[in-house]
Amino acid sequence: MFNRYFEDFQTGDCWSSRGRTITETDLVSFAAWSGDWYPLHTDQEWARNTSYGQRIAHGMLVLSAAIGLTHLEPGTVAAFYGLDRVRFVAPTFIGDTIHVTYEFVEKQERENDGIVTAKLEVKKQTGQTVAAAVVKFLVNKCPVSQ
Repeated sequence: MFNRYFEDFQTGDCWSSRGRTITETDLVSFAAWSGDWYPLHTDQEWARNTSYGQRIAHGMLVLSAAIGLTHLEPGTVAAFYGLDRVRFVAPTFIGDTIHVTYEFVEKQERENDGIVTAKLEVKKQTGQTVAAAVVKFLVNKCPVSQ
């Protein structure tokens, strides 16, 4: 997906990633790394008494996994530029397999690069969207076209 230069992106282009299953280890590791030990994510007995009936993955874990599923080619992608309008719209449970879809909606040209904006959706195996955001990447122009 991000293995092409700024000039190669077209508004309306879409891309989907492979899947990735969210595991118990993911939740525990993310809690330890981030310091977010909120019981909805880490306490099975506490979470059992919530409207979800079980633990759910941290929203930021799901979003981080989604970015990890995004193919970013060194040399074409200069940097992750921004994240707007993030929403966690449905729970992701241990054992759910997520994938990410992108729809490119805008390009802003700059001198040696450009900003590519896309709608991101994280979906689980049922097709249900669990997270959505608008993401921006700084993408290099093709060295030949500069």
